[in-house]
Amino acid sequence: MESLGELLESMKSTALLRRTEQITEDLLRNPLIQALRSEYPEIDDRVIRLNLSKLYQYAGDQAHCQACPGLDRCPNDFQGHFSKLDIQRMNGTVEIYERKAPCSLQIAKTNEDQIKKRIRSFYVDEHALSEGYDNMEIMAKDRLRAPAVHQVFKYIRDTKENGLSPRGLYLTGSFGTGKTYLMGYLMHELAKAGHSGVIVYMPDFVEDLKTMMQDGQKLKDMVETMKHCDLLIFDDIGAENLNPWVRDHVLGSILNFRMNRLPTFYTSNYPLDGLEQHLSFTSKDGEELHKGQRLMNRIAPFVDVVHLFGENQRGKF
Repeated sequence: MESLGELLESMKSTALLRRTEQITEDLLRNPLIQALRSEYPEIDDRVIRLNLSKLYQYAGDQAHCQACPGLDRCPNDFQGHFSKLDIQRMNGTVEIYERKAPCSLQIAKTNEDQIKKRIRSFYVDEHALSEGYDNMEIMAKDRLRAPAVHQVFKYIRDTKENGLSPRGLYLTGSFGTGKTYLMGYLMHELAKAGHSGVIVYMPDFVEDLKTMMQDGQKLKDMVETMKHCDLLIFDDIGAENLNPWVRDHVLGSILNFRMNRLPTFYTSNYPLDGLEQHLSFTSKDGEELHKGQRLMNRIAPFVDVVHLFGENQRGKF
């Protein structure tokens, strides 16, 4: 819709007067304006003419909102917002003030943007995290997953009611059962409650650390982010090719800081004892059981194990 100013500017004075009268007549017949006049009898024809631009914009925005084509195609001058009128009585007359208010779709988008700002991912497909989550779909996708899903839902509910606990979850199951999806859902739901979160895909993270050793500041910033975020998810731990430096100085440092402070979450194809065996072996030094046990002492006591059963859903999400 063209603005009233643009409309009036394009007309000659005689045509302008005719058009002004037409707009005034249309507004007088508009149900929204009639409702305003019913509530505020002081809004007479003179007040309408004095506030023609505001009323015209108000009526136009409301008409667009009634036939909303979606936020991306919003035809209002200020996308995602509509004109709202504040009317004040002063000494027997009324003053009409116009302001822009966000619509419900804009409010939802703003809230979602704020949630996304609280979530960071390293080496995880951003598209997968941004697709959104559906509670009913999570429950109905595979009934074998129901016990694990209930445990995750309970964790989310308890955290929202009681605040962060230093205990996290260790989600274990076979390939493609939706472990990453379920942990992403947990992080997304708790981000709504104001918590910051980081999710790290371990195989790519460990591989990239080999080159990151040359950039000490980048490595430091990443490690500090992982240490201090409210929620930290190590996705697919056990699938990485560990070296002693990553295990003992990077992963060990992060977990040593977080234990008894902040919850850490894991997805893995290994059960806890299988992960201990994996962490005890590095490509450089071979098997070092005591070092694997040392790291597991920073994992196992601080998680509740969630066994995720179900069919391989790869390609179905």
